[in-house]
Amino acid sequence: MTSVRASVREWLESIDLEQYAEAFDTNDIDMSLLPQIDDQALKDIGIGSTGHRLRIRKTIKELADSSKEPRIRENEDDAAATPSVTEAERRQLTVMFCDLVGSTELSQELDPEALRELMREYQQTCAQAIDKYDGHVAQYLGDGLMTYFGWPRAHEDDAERAIRAGLDIVEMVKHVPAPAPLHVRVGIATGPVVVGETGDGDASVAKLAVGETPNVAARIQGHAQADQIIIGPDTRNLIGGTFDLKDCGEHTLKGIVEPVHTWRVTGLAASQGRFDAAHRQVQLTPLVGREQELGLLMERWQLAQDGEGQVVLLCGEPGIGKSRTLRALCEKLEGKGARPMRFQCSPYYVNSAFWPSTDNFERALKIARDESPESKLEKLESLIVGHYQRPLGDVRFVASMLSIPCNARYGELAMTPQKFKDE
Repeated sequence: MTSVRASVREWLESIDLEQYAEAFDTNDIDMSLLPQIDDQALKDIGIGSTGHRLRIRKTIKELADSSKEPRIRENEDDAAATPSVTEAERRQLTVMFCDLVGSTELSQELDPEALRELMREYQQTCAQAIDKYDGHVAQYLGDGLMTYFGWPRAHEDDAERAIRAGLDIVEMVKHVPAPAPLHVRVGIATGPVVVGETGDGDASVAKLAVGETPNVAARIQGHAQADQIIIGPDTRNLIGGTFDLKDCGEHTLKGIVEPVHTWRVTGLAASQGRFDAAHRQVQLTPLVGREQELGLLMERWQLAQDGEGQVVLLCGEPGIGKSRTLRALCEKLEGKGARPMRFQCSPYYVNSAFWPSTDNFERALKIARDESPESKLEKLESLIVGHYQRPLGDVRFVASMLSIPCNARYGELAMTPQKFKDE
């Protein structure tokens, strides 16, 4: 191992993260490359813990700050001969501003050290929710955060990811240890920006988006009340019927020439899937050019009706019409008295193997985000015991899959965790 790589190992040991030395070594990352590392790069080399990534990035910034030296230019001719090169790119970006409510009162109530610890917990909680939806925290602004969805990595559903992150933040910050439950205000806007280096190319300075969109998001956030998520018109156009919204009308925002129409997000809509959510308010045209595929699917249905179980995999490029074809199939089957059951996977729950089933239960039982465990268990009992005539003990298995605490209602588990998992 070279001395340069050894210094990376020593640095990781100094922050109690020596378990990642092999990952840095395997990916040829030495001390000279540390200032270039961002959150996505840490994910790519296998650092999955949000807290560990935050600690590494914080320490890298401290290293950069401590190694800065004043730059002396011999003369203006030398300065002109070596121009500063900055990289920038134009992006469609969804920007989310999140602000802590009542931070001034907290600063008066708490000792500075206790306030610092509370703010650290609050920021890490927000970062955890943002990281789940592959967002990028561009800046920590005292008691607020500015977050990008669509940079450095773009997704087809960045507007939806931003709102989902906002909903999670609203709920999660309430559980941060504090004198009273914390509350936030969230503003979200979507539009074109130019994002690139700032700070004269200093790698330790955050890359910020320039354009009207961040300003609109900040102004929209200023109109939100505690625990409210307010979105702008471009964000509204991109999310279809995925969320339940309340029209807030037009507002004149400081520094913005035209009035901006806003909506308040009240929660996730009860849609059957992404296709239905995106097209809930759209009149679909008749399906054409899929007669052969629908014919094949109906043949398989008839075989299943005759007792020959069938499984059909329908695959193809994005946008080719898979969801539309399935919708047409369901309409035909419902016309024959069948009752289709839909289990929808989600890119936001790739680490939750049971997500399609839990989502199906929650939609069928109309379980709300803030519903009490007792209410959820009563609905489960009504379905499993009352409707399907299954033993009461079966409720525990489904409750566990839905992460509903139930020991207080049904007593301690009388089998080993492995046996419970097998059952």
